[in-house]
Amino acid sequence: MNKHRKTKIIATIGPATNSFEQLERLYQAGVNAFRMNFSHGTHEDHLKVIQFTEELNQKHQSHISLLADLQGPKLRVGVIENNSILLEDGQLINVVNYPVIGTAHQISVTYESLPQDVKVGELILIDDGKLSLEVVSSNQNDLVVCRVVEGGILSSKKGFNLPSTVTTVPSLTEKDRKDLDFILQHPINWLALSFVRDAHEVLELKEIIKSKNGLLRVMAKIEKPEAVKNIDAIIEASDAIMVARGDLGVEVPMEEMAIVQKSIVRKCIEQAKPVVIATQVMESMLEMSRPTRAEITDVSNSVLDGADVIMLSGETSVGKFPIKVIETIDKIIRRVEQESIIYNREHFAQKGSPTFYSDAICYNACRIAQDVNAKCINAMTYSGYTGFMLASYRPKADIYVFTSNKFLLNTLSIVWGTQCFYYDSFESTDESIEDVIELLKSKEVVVEGDMVVNTGSMPIRGRGRTNMIKLSQVK
Repeated sequence: MNKHRKTKIIATIGPATNSFEQLERLYQAGVNAFRMNFSHGTHEDHLKVIQFTEELNQKHQSHISLLADLQGPKLRVGVIENNSILLEDGQLINVVNYPVIGTAHQISVTYESLPQDVKVGELILIDDGKLSLEVVSSNQNDLVVCRVVEGGILSSKKGFNLPSTVTTVPSLTEKDRKDLDFILQHPINWLALSFVRDAHEVLELKEIIKSKNGLLRVMAKIEKPEAVKNIDAIIEASDAIMVARGDLGVEVPMEEMAIVQKSIVRKCIEQAKPVVIATQVMESMLEMSRPTRAEITDVSNSVLDGADVIMLSGETSVGKFPIKVIETIDKIIRRVEQESIIYNREHFAQKGSPTFYSDAICYNACRIAQDVNAKCINAMTYSGYTGFMLASYRPKADIYVFTSNKFLLNTLSIVWGTQCFYYDSFESTDESIEDVIELLKSKEVVVEGDMVVNTGSMPIRGRGRTNMIKLSQVK
């Protein structure tokens, strides 16, 4: 496997892939991180993935990252009589917030605050928008009367969305809190928070993690129109963003979806925050061995836009061709990355920012790398900030991060263009630069005559912010 593909791949693990052998095959096909979806599976299932990943990293000297994805407040319809009822256009139906067996006249939902939160005229979308109900009235207690706008067959436990409703349900549920306690006991690098609405929810989660001395970073999932409206503050508060197109694609008008995705990617790059494109990426490969032309184009456009990561969901967790789908997406990404349009982003360090001087160093390191056609940019860092910032400028030169922070090695695996190495011999700046170049030579990453841009902090043992650039030629 060529290590220098810039755009990273996350694979969701499930029944199709939850063995050491399958995880190893996924890694060899090009996966950079494994996602554990806490909407499914037990803690024991997830623990197996964690242990297998640790074994893989030891065996291959790799840095596969782990992403835990919290379920969040998934809204669902209750049990339906005979698991199938027909809702006809124009008919009235009662929606209640207590358990009943659903019929064509009355169904239940898991959202207790529905009667208080919805307003007359708002829509309830069921089963990914296949069915839609319009709110006619509410008793503000336990009953909402709706008119069927788009009918069809409804079965048990289908999810529903409230695209126009300001919901009061917390993004961090009791189940999520129990899952979080488990997650914090293990070396998991990233935590995805579902159904984020505003920055406060992200900051609240970060405080919980900090109070328990956790190291993992928070990825906000953008799935609701409220999140789109508050996107700037959410990006600032988060460590990464996921454009979760499943629920988002239902709640946002379909003609807006591509624009929203492109806007979020651009904003994330400008803020040096990794951005993940997820859901229905290669949906057809759940059953088929080849993707559709539309899916190929979708992946290509995500790479052209500058996404850090493409994430597979059902394709690798329950699909028939989990390895084939990774090989396919890897091939698409590599071809797109041959195009010069994706490299050398022009966004400038913000004066007045507390990191302005470091940001300016990173920007100019990338400019110098472009000017001299450098083979790579070497970043010596402990916090990882330099790695995130260098990647945001999307240099064509490879980004190699050297750190003594072992947890960071896996964390940066989802960051565009970065490759990480453990290094703890920070005696002097000049000696360290020579050391890391020799390390890259030993791995045949660079050869004599290559130009290398080096960044770091002086004095190097002080672990301060990046304040140095040095240009070297490999001897």
